[in-house]
Amino acid sequence: MTAKILQKMKKEGEKFKGKNYDLAFEWSDDKIYCSELIWKIYQRSTGIEIGKLEKLSNFDLTNEAVKQKMKERYGDKIPTEEIVISPAAIFDSELLTTVKEN
Repeated sequence: MTAKILQKMKKEGEKFKGKNYDLAFEWSDDKIYCSELIWKIYQRSTGIEIGKLEKLSNFDLTNEAVKQKMKERYGDKIPTEEIVISPAAIFDSELLTTVKEN
């Protein structure tokens, strides 16, 4: 990570400043959610894809609490083909290195 790359990442991150949090997890730049922000900053400023993009349908949506939340957010039209990046996918990325453990 060089100073030049960090500067590019900061510049990319500034584009999202003031955006609302995306509770619907849409893959757009209108609103943004946490792991999407990290993924897009890395990818757009360095070309590195931290974590594997997936479709919402790849996740286990059978838990009752999850079903309730999905119904609350989407009604009967759950966008199962929506591209998403999860915090777990970023955390599990082999491209990241633990710098310090507690």
